[in-house]
Amino acid sequence: MNAPRLLVTVLTGASAALIAYSAFYVRGNTAGVMRYLRERGDVRDLEAGGAGAAAVRAAQENLSALALSIADPEFAARMIPVALLIGLLVGWLVWRSFGSREGQAARGDVQERMVLKVAYRRGGQFTAEELRRLSPLSDEQVGTVTRRMLEAGQLVRDGDTFRLVR
Repeated sequence: MNAPRLLVTVLTGASAALIAYSAFYVRGNTAGVMRYLRERGDVRDLEAGGAGAAAVRAAQENLSALALSIADPEFAARMIPVALLIGLLVGWLVWRSFGSREGQAARGDVQERMVLKVAYRRGGQFTAEELRRLSPLSDEQVGTVTRRMLEAGQLVRDGDTFRLVR
């Protein structure tokens, strides 16, 4: 098993679940969260500014009332399974995206891909001379790769011309 892939998958899934839970906790009211944070800063400034105990207590009570109006812990608790499901879904998507190259069939070697590239540009037919001219393959490499592709049934030879088998 690939440890970095597993680590990234778990971290991403857990992060997505926590983000979903926090969104449920505040019922998606991010503006309310920002308002709460501003108010909390104001209360701290009030405390640091040397305001009276009664004024600080009143500001803290207003802050508590604001927090209760924004947060809904009961709803968030009911939505924990949904948040976990979202985390699992995101984790699964990350797992799949990191493993997509492993699941693919072998892509053939570089020389065969060069031959295929030239062949597709030429409409499926090419000569050995065109392959030498249009690719970085040497004479020896052209002979080797075309012979291997002929044996594998990927190419058909018509005189001096090679044709892709479709």
